Amino acid sequence: MIVHVDGGDLGCARLLVLLRARARDLDPGTVVHLTTSDPVAPIDLPAWCRMTGHRYLGPVGDVAPGPDGAPRTTYAVEVGADARATDPDRPWHLAPDA
Repeated sequence: MIVHVDGGDLGCARLLVLLRARARDLDPGTVVHLTTSDPVAPIDLPAWCRMTGHRYLGPVGDVAPGPDGAPRTTYAVEVGADARATDPDRPWHLAPDA
């Protein structure tokens, strides 16, 4: 199953909060296609996936302009079976009990 999530122009932390919230409700093995104009996403997403136990699958499809004209790329992330929670206020840190 593929779930599409529009990250718009959200920056790093807010983009990860959005992805974390969406992935939490999905079954392991579900693939999330996250579309964003965040230029740091190709760095942040693989690192976040490695940390949390999700699997970064990389960019999919062509880069397309968003409503504001900024280039938007879609990245694929597979929801992990044993994903680790992140800190509610800092999604780039594991939760204390993770």
